[in-house]
Amino acid sequence: MKVLDRYLGRVVILGSLLALLVLLAIDLFFGFINEIQDIGRGNYGLRDVLIYLGLSVPGRIHELFPMAALIGTLLGLGGLASGHELVAIRAAGVSVGRIVLAVLKAGLVLLVLAGGIGEWVAPAAEQMAQQHRSLAQSQRITHYSPYGFWARDGNHFIRIREVLTDGRLGRIEVFELGEQGQLVAAHRAEEAVYADGRWQLQGVAGGVIGERRLSLVQDSRLELQTLLDPALLNVVLIEPASLSARDLYRYIEYRRQNALETERYELALWQRLVAPFTSLVMLFLAVPFVFGPLRDRGGGQRLLIGVLVGLGYYLLSQTLSHTGQVYGLPPSLSALTPPLLFLGWGLVQLRRVR
Repeated sequence: MKVLDRYLGRVVILGSLLALLVLLAIDLFFGFINEIQDIGRGNYGLRDVLIYLGLSVPGRIHELFPMAALIGTLLGLGGLASGHELVAIRAAGVSVGRIVLAVLKAGLVLLVLAGGIGEWVAPAAEQMAQQHRSLAQSQRITHYSPYGFWARDGNHFIRIREVLTDGRLGRIEVFELGEQGQLVAAHRAEEAVYADGRWQLQGVAGGVIGERRLSLVQDSRLELQTLLDPALLNVVLIEPASLSARDLYRYIEYRRQNALETERYELALWQRLVAPFTSLVMLFLAVPFVFGPLRDRGGGQRLLIGVLVGLGYYLLSQTLSHTGQVYGLPPSLSALTPPLLFLGWGLVQLRRVR
C-alpha cells in the first residue's frame, strides 16, 4: 500500500503544481493588464508594476491553491483512468475509500506548503506590495499597517487610525511643523468627513504653539484643506484577506477593545481557518468525478468541470459572505457552509461509484 500511496501521491502533487503554475500565469497576466492602467499615476511605472506583481505571487498562490488542487487531481487521476490504471488498481482489491485516503495524504503535503505560504509569507509580501504601490502612486503615503497609516502633505504629518467603508476617517492626528522643523500645531479628531473640497474634523482637541505661549483648541468641528485626496484612500486600505490569521486575531481584539466593528475581520479569520479544509474538500471531490461521469472523458472536459466546480464554489462563498454581512449571520456559518455543502455533494457522488 505504501507503493500505491507514493504513486498516487506523486500524480496528485505533480498535477496540482502544474495546474497551480498555469492558473498563476493566467492570474498574473490579468493582474498585469489591470495594473498597467495605473501607469503614470504619480511615479508608478512599469518597474513598479513588476515589483508589485512579484510581491503578490505568494498571496495569489494561496488563493488559487484550492482550485489548482481540484483541477490537478482531476487531470492526474483522469490520466490514470484513461490508461486503465485505476481499473487495474480496483481489480487488485483496492477500495475507492483507500484511493481517497491516498489522495488526501498527498493533499496534506501540499496543504502544509500552501498553509505556510499563506500564513507567514503571503501577508508580509502583500503588505510590502501594497506599500510599494501606494508610495509610487500617491507620493505622500509614508507608512501604513493594519492599525493605521502615516501620510505627509507639505509641512503636515497625518496619522489616520481607521478608514471607514463610507469614506470617513476615524481617529485622526494632524501635526504641523514650522520652517525650522519645529512643532507648531497638533490636532486630534474623532472623525473626519470630506465635503465641499474640505475635510471637516469632528470632536477636535489640540493646540497651537506660539513663540511664548500655547493656545489650546477644543471644538466640535474644524475644517482643514490638508489631509489626503479621498481618491487616494482606496490605495492604502489593507484588505482583511491579506492579513495572516495571527494578525487578524490581534486586530479583531484591538477593534473590540476600541468598540469598533469586527464582522468583516471575523469573517476573514474564519475563511482563513477554513481554507485548509476547503482544499481537502476540493481534492476529495476529484475522486467521485474521475470514477463517475469523467471516467471515459478527455482532459479538456475534466479541465472544464474543474473550472466550473471551482467557480461555483467561489460564487457560493462570495454570495454567502455578502449575505451574512447584510443579514448579520455568524461569520463561522458563512465560512463553513460552502465547504460543507460541497463535501456533502461529494459524499453523495462517492456513494454512486461502483
